[in-house]
Amino acid sequence: MTEIVLFHSVLGLRDGVFEAAERLRAAGHTVHVPDLYRGEAQFDDYEPAMAYVDTMGFPELIARTMAAVEGLPNELVYAGFSNGGVPAQLLAGTRPGARGAVLFHAALSPAVLDVARWPDRVPVQVHYMEGDPWREQDGIDALETAVRHIGGTFELCEYPGKGHLFTDSSLPDEYDGESTELLWSRVLRFLGS
Repeated sequence: MTEIVLFHSVLGLRDGVFEAAERLRAAGHTVHVPDLYRGEAQFDDYEPAMAYVDTMGFPELIARTMAAVEGLPNELVYAGFSNGGVPAQLLAGTRPGARGAVLFHAALSPAVLDVARWPDRVPVQVHYMEGDPWREQDGIDALETAVRHIGGTFELCEYPGKGHLFTDSSLPDEYDGESTELLWSRVLRFLGS
């Protein structure tokens, strides 16, 4: 089966991330769940979470991302929720041997991450609710263009609604059970389970 690194959102390592990892493990995959906040923080609201990440700074986030995969094999699928999509997309686009990227509620132009050319044979699957307030269509389009330009596979999976972290059952204002089940069926198909 597949070996996956699953990065948490800006809210930190919450129960929803562990639930996601367990779903993947139940399908036979090996899943690593690094804590980029190193046990320092976990949030229920976006505003203090974003302030925390701003204080940490982008270079430190990248340093922690690289440290999280030290010692792991190169042949990994990188996945991430929201802000965790940044390290997932960065590693999928730059680390030799990447097997794919699964981006939950996240997609950036590769140029933002200094990825000049998306690597061959690294498929991408992106998941968004249609009315997600954090959705940036320009980033999705730029990533799709980069992946398709090299003949790669890009799949955008959309869901009705306005939630952002809609797979996290501990966020009742955003959680959507029906869309979550559809999302996981698509992810497992992408991973070949």
